[in-house]
Amino acid sequence: MPGVTRLVSVVTAVHRRSVRFLGAAYESLAAQVLPDGWDWQWLVQEDGGSVGASRVLPRDDRISIASGRPFGPGVARTYALARADGEFVKVLDADDLLTRGSLARDIDVLSMLPDVGWTTCRARDLLPDGTTAGVSGALAPGRVRRGDVLRRWIEDGHRPPVHPATLCIRRGLLLNLGGWMALPAGEDTGLLLAADAVAEGYFISPVGLLYRKWPGQLTAQFAHLHPDERTHRNAVIEARARALANTFARSWDQVVQPTA
Repeated sequence: MPGVTRLVSVVTAVHRRSVRFLGAAYESLAAQVLPDGWDWQWLVQEDGGSVGASRVLPRDDRISIASGRPFGPGVARTYALARADGEFVKVLDADDLLTRGSLARDIDVLSMLPDVGWTTCRARDLLPDGTTAGVSGALAPGRVRRGDVLRRWIEDGHRPPVHPATLCIRRGLLLNLGGWMALPAGEDTGLLLAADAVAEGYFISPVGLLYRKWPGQLTAQFAHLHPDERTHRNAVIEARARALANTFARSWDQVVQPTA
């Protein structure tokens, strides 16, 4: 990549059901126009052995494909970090699409505001008929004070005020947090709340992601919605965020008090 001095690492976990959407995800990534001196690398991690990613993606030196055992998207993304060279790490699920300008906005914020650890943005649902609907993201545009996401998540019945699939995070912060949580689902929410516990964020107002809704997605499966699993999952996500807040930002503990 002649003339390129800085990278953003885009991390994608893909399984057999979602590999058919990977080509469209690539097209949305290839269409990104980045600031001068920047480029992306795409770390595609196949979850559960080879799922055919190399057959649906074009030749592009910026793409790196690896395979691992079937442990779910959180473990797959964390595995991919071994190949990450970028200053920032951007999440892109295999079945989702970046909107034009999405990566450039993340890079601009994190480059200009060194005390901001992560960004998120608005997302729209991409429906099976190709139309879009709804807009997720209930935070005010701009800086997000440490702990605000956890507070809103608790107040709104464990629904995050921003879409975790839009996260872009400094690689050093991501590694310090241990990557994605080792959970069967909600691992991206767990990472978002952990980042929120230790670093200020920034909410970017324009829509940066089209979140595909389809029957085969993991969040549509019964196990993801099972009340017992959801209760335990949310409990450990909250406990981790509080523990991190107490360790790295004790003053924030006065903002989000332990539940009874």
